[in-house]
Amino acid sequence: MAKPELLAPAKNLERLKVVITYGADAVYVGGERYGLRARADNFTLADLAQGVAFAHRHSAKVYVALNAFLHDSDLAGLGDYCRDLQALGVDAVIVSDLGVIREIQQATSLAIHLSTQASCLNSGAANVWRRAGVQRLIVGRELSIAEAGAIQRQTGLEVEMFTHGAMCMAYSGHCTISNFTAGRDSNRGGCIQSCRLPYFVGESASPAPIPFMSSRDLWGIDQIGAFVEHGICSLKIEGRMKSSFYGAIASRVYRRLIDAHANGLLDAALLDWAAAELRSVPHRDYFTGSLATPAGPDSVFSQAAGINIGTHQYLGMVMETTGDAIVVHLVEPLALDDEIEIVPPQGDPVRWRVSQMQSVIGEPQSRARQESIVRFPKDKIPGGGVAIAPFQVIRQAIPAEARTEVGAIA
Repeated sequence: MAKPELLAPAKNLERLKVVITYGADAVYVGGERYGLRARADNFTLADLAQGVAFAHRHSAKVYVALNAFLHDSDLAGLGDYCRDLQALGVDAVIVSDLGVIREIQQATSLAIHLSTQASCLNSGAANVWRRAGVQRLIVGRELSIAEAGAIQRQTGLEVEMFTHGAMCMAYSGHCTISNFTAGRDSNRGGCIQSCRLPYFVGESASPAPIPFMSSRDLWGIDQIGAFVEHGICSLKIEGRMKSSFYGAIASRVYRRLIDAHANGLLDAALLDWAAAELRSVPHRDYFTGSLATPAGPDSVFSQAAGINIGTHQYLGMVMETTGDAIVVHLVEPLALDDEIEIVPPQGDPVRWRVSQMQSVIGEPQSRARQESIVRFPKDKIPGGGVAIAPFQVIRQAIPAEARTEVGAIA
């Protein structure tokens, strides 16, 4: 059986390059208009030109989300924008709205993927969308893998499913909480994730937060064989608002699992490794959603427990390598004698204790601040740093006693 595509999120150009470096076959991104992640960095047309070129050089694809539900006044310029996307070589667009599909088809021959926001949950609806010109269904997260596979067999359409990441508490994402709490239309790109805030009920002097609406995070590491068996063509990682660290680790894990299954090498030890890796990044408690059986009450995340920040923190990104050093952009402070590790796309992490660190101009440093750029001499890195390349992430283990609850996921 054919291996499913691994589809990863990209908030910006850096993250696009990171997830492709770590094994994604395709990325989904947002442009400056018409998407549901208005608060993301999002891609200008110039960014998209670079991103598409990079992706295609690495045999990967780029899908652009145009998945907002638009009013008539929002449609102005959509045809011209889609013509620009087609000229750049974008591989497909992700759409929820029939009116948007009509505008795209009148202006271009772009492939159309139906967003999960459209709540396609049965073969009858799928056939309607097929006749409307849709080539791929991103089915609602309420479906099991077996149900999604049945739709694929009955319609012949490509079927894509979410396999990892945050879950919207609303039915296929049709939420209006942000409309009322912040005056921002969730279905036109304004979601502020109100469901993930702590809420209190009662007049107690110190009320405890209660688990109103927020869901646990999805993972599908135990379901790789089922995805393949039921003909799911694309496995999607959620997270266009997440960090490069998250994108790298999730892409690395699912790339290895997909490849191992194809080669008959997916075993319990590898699944244990995958679980440990996915727990290294910030996350809520994981569960399998409705992939095998319908999600039940245990799908609700207990806000009273706080958010698990993971076993590691994101420390930085390799910007470039020179003959004698690697150049790193730090997102957290670093000091001599700290133990850190670079996580390569394949193979074991490169771990070492920092014994020498330089400023970008080569001056010795004992400490480096957050958001600074530093150099690590290659002769101080195990193996001489020969396999370390740009867009590789660096992490640092967090001692168990130092792990604290945080209010957001990086």
